[in-house]
Amino acid sequence: MNLNLSDLKSFEVIATFGHLGKAAGQLGRTQPALTKCVQRLELSFGCALFERHGRGIKLTPVGEVLLARARQLLGASEDAIREVSDYAKGNAGHVRIGCGPIAADHVLPEICNSLLAEAPETTIDITVAQSTDLRQRLIEGDIDLLIGLAPGEDDAFITHSIVEDVVVIAANINHPVFQLKKITMKSLLTWRWVLPVATIPSRQWLDAAFQSRGFPLPDVQINANSIPLMPGLIARTELLSFLSRHTLSTSAHSYQLREIPLKETTLQRHLGVTYRREGYLSPAAQRLVTLLRTKGEQLFPDAMSQLD
Repeated sequence: MNLNLSDLKSFEVIATFGHLGKAAGQLGRTQPALTKCVQRLELSFGCALFERHGRGIKLTPVGEVLLARARQLLGASEDAIREVSDYAKGNAGHVRIGCGPIAADHVLPEICNSLLAEAPETTIDITVAQSTDLRQRLIEGDIDLLIGLAPGEDDAFITHSIVEDVVVIAANINHPVFQLKKITMKSLLTWRWVLPVATIPSRQWLDAAFQSRGFPLPDVQINANSIPLMPGLIARTELLSFLSRHTLSTSAHSYQLREIPLKETTLQRHLGVTYRREGYLSPAAQRLVTLLRTKGEQLFPDAMSQLD
């Protein structure tokens, strides 16, 4: 069986749009040409890849499997082209970086400045998104490096940890919780909370910590999409929160705050740089990894109080 990369690329676009007409417009091809592309692939695999869905089409289960593999093949093809091109041109190369919104503001500018100081001809693409989206982009080869929170243990990735961050439950120093003889997860549910919005990984981890032990979720009175806001919101109230230890020590309200020590609600996480184990790293990407491993520890602490 011979698979045409052009057919796979067209198939990926068709699957993304779920509509032949829209895919044709995106690719600059005719609908009959795309229909023949799908027919060739279906003939090769001996089964249907799409089925009708309303006014468009959607993937069959077999089509879903092919889409995942097609993206891997297309990514590998693009990696090969970039690697040969870099070698042939002898240039500094190109690097595609993904990071979260806060890292983009507080870490990335200095990282890029340091990289360009060493290799002025380097070109850089920057993608700013949430960590779950960046992880998927890394898998699919849309970015070379993920800078920020490590995406968890996965044999498909290599992560170089730069700094460790610990997230803990905190309250104001006069909070009634500190009068308890024994602090437990159940006792923490007595009070209301101020927490990051539900899409933030640390909030998801805390919710899972309670749920996995059979407890209800914390009663959240304030949902905040700004981490730096939270210390001030608990400094003079009986609200509890979930904050980085770095935040507790550097916040303007640090003298009013205190950690509530409890192993079950202590999150240890790592900030660093992650890339695909089998992916191609251009000379520029390799240089950036080296830069982060040697100098990154000086950059990350400034942003740790605001990173999720």
